[in-house]
Amino acid sequence: MPTRQTRAHVMISGRVQGVFYRSDTRDAARRIGVAGWVRNTRDGRVEAVFEGDSADVEKMVQWCRSGSPDAQVEDVDVDYQDYQGEFDSFAIRN
Repeated sequence: MPTRQTRAHVMISGRVQGVFYRSDTRDAARRIGVAGWVRNTRDGRVEAVFEGDSADVEKMVQWCRSGSPDAQVEDVDVDYQDYQGEFDSFAIRN
């Protein structure tokens, strides 16, 4: 049975910068097996794109709701999109 591929564009707000949120997101994404990227935004949020098996992408979205141990996530805004397959791995962007 083929797996369904999807993409999620995620914006995370709260105390998510300066608490290793990006590196912990990268580590979780690699462990779960999704591709994409994560970066800090100028307004203090963290932005990420996850692509892969829909169940794995959903695991990452759920992970974002708590995030790294020192983070205090207030909100996670998710926009599900069509899978594009443009990433080979998961990286931190500047």
